[in-house]
Amino acid sequence: MKNRKSYSRREFISASVKGAAVISATSLIGTEAFGSFEKPGGIPRRILGKTGLSVSILSFGGGSMFLKNPDGEWEPILQKAIDSGINLFDTAPEYTVANYFKNGDVKKSLGSEERFGAVLAPYRKNIHIITKIDNRDAAGVKKMVETSLKNMKTDYLDGLLIHAVSDKDTVSDLEKGVYKEIADLKRQGITRFIGFSSMDSAERSKDILMNLDFDIAMLAINPTKYRSYASIAVPVAQEKNVGVIAIKVLRDIVGKDAKPPELFEYVWTEGHVAAAMVGHTGMKTLEENIKIALKYGKKTEASLDRIEIETRLASYAGPHALSWARPGYRDGGILV
Repeated sequence: MKNRKSYSRREFISASVKGAAVISATSLIGTEAFGSFEKPGGIPRRILGKTGLSVSILSFGGGSMFLKNPDGEWEPILQKAIDSGINLFDTAPEYTVANYFKNGDVKKSLGSEERFGAVLAPYRKNIHIITKIDNRDAAGVKKMVETSLKNMKTDYLDGLLIHAVSDKDTVSDLEKGVYKEIADLKRQGITRFIGFSSMDSAERSKDILMNLDFDIAMLAINPTKYRSYASIAVPVAQEKNVGVIAIKVLRDIVGKDAKPPELFEYVWTEGHVAAAMVGHTGMKTLEENIKIALKYGKKTEASLDRIEIETRLASYAGPHALSWARPGYRDGGILV
């Protein structure tokens, strides 16, 4: 390419320190941008902001996509994730499976936290586990966390997040309520770090980041630019060195309009994003995602035109295509 600026290795590393941002659509990417390649598996790892945690850029979400895996299939999927070097796992008490029968009876299968406990417990020292608090009732927080710890067979969490922050939440209400409780759990060492997740209010996320002391922000970031988290909330997180995890990557949502490697590269080249948190339905999907992460880690050149893919997928921004943008959406479990 003519007139392309050349960067020395030293210059590139310096430019990449904050968030491993790509300098342009065709600039060089150094492996230092990802952190070290740790075994097993070689999936690149990045530092999750001020937590100091080294996390796999491909992480494992325990929500509805994972819960779709029936008994006998989710166990080897979790094991494969561990064996491949994925070391960051996210769940919530609300991630459950309810089986409804014709006579009206309900039988619950193991929820996400319990599934995690069944497989991940032997590897606890080598992985990072995040769970979330959906209820805004501060009085119930500690009891919910006690149950989560029991379900996952652990005595501490790496992250405890306020689930699905929206415009209904205010800084003052959170500060006096659930935030106060999770901050106290952090002081007690029950959770190492605290944070929040959000998928439909970048402005409220920005407000919270500016006024409360969080360690982790799990934000909806994808090429549709729905709610504009990357331009509104991420800069504040970067300024405060709050670790950012991208959710709602769009894997398997936009069909043929964008390939999975493009969607992953988009979030992995967004400044200050440490990891993509993704649910995996079926072993084939997990294996494909692992291959994408491994291949991306070996790149020496960015292959994605960010503006082009944003233009291509702009029509998906909204409730007609994004389930979480619909009124009344609840980020919970599944019914089968």
